[in-house]
Amino acid sequence: MSDASDDPLLGLRHVIRDDGSADPDTDPFLPEETLLAMYRELLKIRRIDVRMLGKQRQGKVGFFGTITGQEATPIGTAFATRQSDWVFPALRESAIMICRGFPLSTWLAQAYGNSADVLKGRQMPSHMSGRAVNQVAWSSCIGPQIPQAVGAAFAARQRGDDTVMVGFMGDGATSQPDFHSAMTFAKRWNAPVVLICQNNHWSISVPTEKQTASKTIAVKARAYGMPGIRVDGNDVLAVYAAVDEAVRRAREGGGPTFIESVTYRIGPHSSSDDPTRYRSAEEVESWAAKDPIERFERYLRKAELIDDAKRAAILDELEAEIAAAIDAVEDLGPPPRESLFEDVYEALPPNLAEQRDALRALPEAPKGH
Repeated sequence: MSDASDDPLLGLRHVIRDDGSADPDTDPFLPEETLLAMYRELLKIRRIDVRMLGKQRQGKVGFFGTITGQEATPIGTAFATRQSDWVFPALRESAIMICRGFPLSTWLAQAYGNSADVLKGRQMPSHMSGRAVNQVAWSSCIGPQIPQAVGAAFAARQRGDDTVMVGFMGDGATSQPDFHSAMTFAKRWNAPVVLICQNNHWSISVPTEKQTASKTIAVKARAYGMPGIRVDGNDVLAVYAAVDEAVRRAREGGGPTFIESVTYRIGPHSSSDDPTRYRSAEEVESWAAKDPIERFERYLRKAELIDDAKRAAILDELEAEIAAAIDAVEDLGPPPRESLFEDVYEALPPNLAEQRDALRALPEAPKGH
């Protein structure tokens, strides 16, 4: 602990200090190639956010939820879990899919809801998921994915495999009934699950202090009898170490862990939000100074793993990769009309088959309608 408190539920775990040096007592000492891969993924999702928010402003997509300022939690989690572990995300964790090798163009197609979208345009934008990388779809209701993660973890335990489920939520979700149900059954069943709260201080426009009287969110774990960790969510190595510890415990039969990742949403809640109506510029600026990417970069520079030339080369590669992915999907048409009848029945009933055939016989709508 680099905090005055020795209580893991009240103190704050760190690895990277402000000057880029690392605490040797908490540093996970990852291989150089892993550190550089983490850095690349952090930069990638930041650049995707910039490009896609611009696309929304141009009217190319209807909605986009950026994670600017919160990149360390999903990226750290992605590197601390196995490909076989399942992720039950909230709004700001879909970057885990990209880290696991999900094609970027297909991931972006979900925001457009077009024919390349594996979800066939049925989910609102920024609700990416993919069975290929074990990431589950989520709804915009606050919290339902938490008990789903616990239920899946219970099933994994019953099967006897060593799969771990990771369920995400925001700070606002910890005041929802689903949180209570999930925490209760996670411990009661000793489920192999890690529940991670990204405390970004704002439940859209409601500050954390107005939706809970708890001193921290992590301390709530104590009431449910499970281990809790409060970690600096702007420190990717601290997040990695905390999640790695929790995943190992779950995989070895030690049951659930609750993690509060303390971070901040620099941008709007989504492209539909105007955060200037409820928070001050001074608050945003104070957190922008704690940018997780800049902090990690100071660590890498001190370790002589990155310099200006290497950083520029990585950014050039990423810009080309993102631009190519956008170009590949932006002008695709909508999913086929008859896909409306797919994924409901294993064998389509005759009445629905008749309706599908009638739809096929109708002329296509003019392009742009």
